[in-house]
Formats: sequence, structure tokens, C-alpha cells
Amino acid sequence: MASKEQVIADETAHKLQKRNFWSGILFGIGSMAFVDEVIFHQLLQWHHFYDLATPQIGIFADGLLNSFAWFAAIGGLFMFADLRRRQAVRMRYWIASILIGAGAFQLFDGIIDHKVFRTHQVRYQVELWPYDLSWNLFGAALLIAGIVLAKSAKERRSA
Repeated sequence: MASKEQVIADETAHKLQKRNFWSGILFGIGSMAFVDEVIFHQLLQWHHFYDLATPQIGIFADGLLNSFAWFAAIGGLFMFADLRRRQAVRMRYWIASILIGAGAFQLFDGIIDHKVFRTHQVRYQVELWPYDLSWNLFGAALLIAGIVLAKSAKERRSA
């Protein structure tokens, strides 16, 4: 039977592992949203976050997406700073969760925003399928890489 101290230590370790995970997820989502916003919305000007209204509404929606991206990324970094202060960072696991968050954002955007809600497309006046395929394959690759890395980080930790 485990001692009370061991139970508390195990619970604390589990909470810190979850904090590593959610810190990376938030940072991954925020970072990918920011990259999407800067490259596709501002530099290439292929689309806005919401293209079903006027250009002014589209730019306003881009601002909301950019704000969300920064809040998510900074929130994840605040959690990371707390983990560093506690000397509880599990770097491989944290990087894995960044990839999972970035891939999840990319797939949500590519499937839900582009196809289900149709709030915008990757590009307009072009054949969409190569863009959609590339967009979603990139998101899936990030997600799978993150899952594989997280699994190997857990196995390495328990070995």
C-alpha cells in the first residue's frame, strides 16, 4: 500500500504532466493561428478569417483571430514559465503537445472552417483540392508527429 506522501507526490506529478500538456497545446494553437494569420491573411492576402461579409468585417475577424492567437500563445508561455519555476518541464512532452496543438488547429481550420462552416477557403478563383489537401495533410502530419513524440516521451519517462 502506498504511503500518503507517495500518493500526494503521484497526484502532483500527474497535475504537472497535465500542465505541461496544456501549456504546449495552447502555445501550439496560438502559434499556428498566428502563422496562418500573418502568412495567409496579411502577406499573401488569400483570405480573411470570415469571408462571408464585407472586407471590413473580414479584417475585423482577422483581428479577433490574431487576439485569440496571442492570448493562447502567451497563456501557454505563462504556464511554461510556472513549470520552469517548479523545475517540472518535460521538454519532449511539451514539444509534442505544441505539435499536437498546431496540428489540431490546422485540421480544425481546414475541415471545420473551410468545409463545414465555409467561413473562408484557402484561396479563391483556383482549383481548391490541392490547397485543401496540402493544408490538411500538413495538419495531420503535425498531429501525428506530436502524438508519436508524446508517446515516446512517456515511454522514455517510465523506463
